[in-house]
Amino acid sequence: MADAVAPGWTRAAAPDGTGFIRAGSGAPVLFIHGVGMNATIWQPQIQRMADRFDLIAIDMLGHGRSPLPPQEPELADYAAQAIRLLDHLGLDKVSVVGHSMGALVAQELALLAPERIRRVVSLNAVFRRPPDLAQAVLERAAALTGHGDAAGVAQTIARWFGDPVPAELTAAAGKAAAALSEVDPEGYARTYRLFARADGDHAERLQTLAMPALFITGSEDKNSSPAMSAAMARLAPHGRCTVLAGQRHMMAVAAPDLTSRCIAEFLNEGESLEQGAAADASFDSGEFRRALGCFLTGVTIVTTIGAEGEPRGFTANSFTSVSLDPPLVLVCIAHKALGHPVFATSKSFAINILNETQKAASGIFASKAADKFASVDWRPGKTGSPVLDGSVATFDCDMERLVEAGDHSILIGRVRDFQHNTSQPLGYCRGAYITPGLSQEALAAAQPGTDVGAILENGGRILFLETPDGFLELPRGRGLGSASDGKSLNGLLAAKAIEAQLGFLFAVWDDAGKPSRTHVYYRGTFDVPASSDRGIRLIDIDAIDELKIADPATRSMLTRYVRECTEDAFGVYVGNEVEGEVRPLARTAALNTGDQG
Repeated sequence: MADAVAPGWTRAAAPDGTGFIRAGSGAPVLFIHGVGMNATIWQPQIQRMADRFDLIAIDMLGHGRSPLPPQEPELADYAAQAIRLLDHLGLDKVSVVGHSMGALVAQELALLAPERIRRVVSLNAVFRRPPDLAQAVLERAAALTGHGDAAGVAQTIARWFGDPVPAELTAAAGKAAAALSEVDPEGYARTYRLFARADGDHAERLQTLAMPALFITGSEDKNSSPAMSAAMARLAPHGRCTVLAGQRHMMAVAAPDLTSRCIAEFLNEGESLEQGAAADASFDSGEFRRALGCFLTGVTIVTTIGAEGEPRGFTANSFTSVSLDPPLVLVCIAHKALGHPVFATSKSFAINILNETQKAASGIFASKAADKFASVDWRPGKTGSPVLDGSVATFDCDMERLVEAGDHSILIGRVRDFQHNTSQPLGYCRGAYITPGLSQEALAAAQPGTDVGAILENGGRILFLETPDGFLELPRGRGLGSASDGKSLNGLLAAKAIEAQLGFLFAVWDDAGKPSRTHVYYRGTFDVPASSDRGIRLIDIDAIDELKIADPATRSMLTRYVRECTEDAFGVYVGNEVEGEVRPLARTAALNTGDQG
């Protein structure tokens, strides 16, 4: 007997008593919820995906309207329930999406009946819990009595959503709490006891998973961690890991738009693992090119997650871009490197371009140190691979292809995610580290007559100072100086409450009228001043040509700056205010430093 739960949705029961919801039309997809929930928890996904898919959400054994599982159930019992439902509905082959305990059931279903499953999505799945987490889950399981536990519901909601629950997640947390309060206590206890001990059931079987598999979790999910999803994706022959930044265990209801989009995009892909010839429409090739441009003759740390869920990494400067469409990069690792077996079999890796303060990290990751990651701060990237804090740029990649070349392996990665900033990259040349600009410490000790200025940019706008007669000029002072020296550049910036970060040298010229005076200008960035000083003007780069600038040399320099911004190719002007030359930033041949792994 069926009852309508929403327009176009059907609530019904199979002959064995299994409850389910069905809605939509298209390719069939089976949804399996986690412990304590029921089919209605998938409401956000049904609302967002029913126009493209035939969606079936099952009440697993002991939950919702379904009968209890056996006293001592196994994952196979829950997978068999799902197969009986598919048979009842006349569905020969479906994709399956499972959350938490439901993800373990989805994997079991795919392993037991691979001919029935097109694709499998594991949301917030557990895998080989570390000892402390395993002990905590086993203790919670042992404490279950088969009777309702209001305190336990509150503790679970705090674990899933945070304590206190953020205001924007109140509705989602309320829905989860209602499901927990309504679940059959005995069904919950039997299922949770299985959940507590089944995290390693597929450790030796995932390598036989025949179909494309997506493992998604949240970066803040401590109990179904990114390392767990990355390890499962590594074992599955057609596995892929995606980590959603800022999300926790119940991201399907806490961030339904994002989670549903990830699921739908994966299900919509072709049966092969290829992601399509064209790059995603949202992928910004121009920004990607500029991010690649952060690499000079630089130094990178390449990272991944090992088979046991441990972070691995090595130092390398054999990095280069390969293609913009699709977005591909490559890095090389020596066959003799300790980490070669790990990286050669990895499904994903991240490339972290180091900044000039990260020499120590470069040295540690080039060594045979036992715990390299103890020396750096990092977080899981979108693929689960470690992304190092402070990097100039990061490229989080799926393994596109492994190419053997001489005594090295070439790892070609398809970029899934990237970030970059304006900090200065660390260089490497002729066996030594280098930095690309003049030392600001040395400049601070230069002769007092040196005129030091800066072209400071923020979001496509340049910072100018307005003079009393209405002209605009760049911030400058006598020497670099300190914040307490009002005549210096740093003193001027401090007086105007301008937080600036000086970067590359941009121009050096001698004053034709005063041969003893040298002008030095840097490129840099600034934080938008909180000050209401009307003498500060922020001008769009494309409006610079129209400005009232008194000094011809400064105007000429700014004209070059606009041109080089457009071309994304900067040089250094050396000469005087009348004549000189623009020298490109030198690039030397890259050396591979990543032989230790």
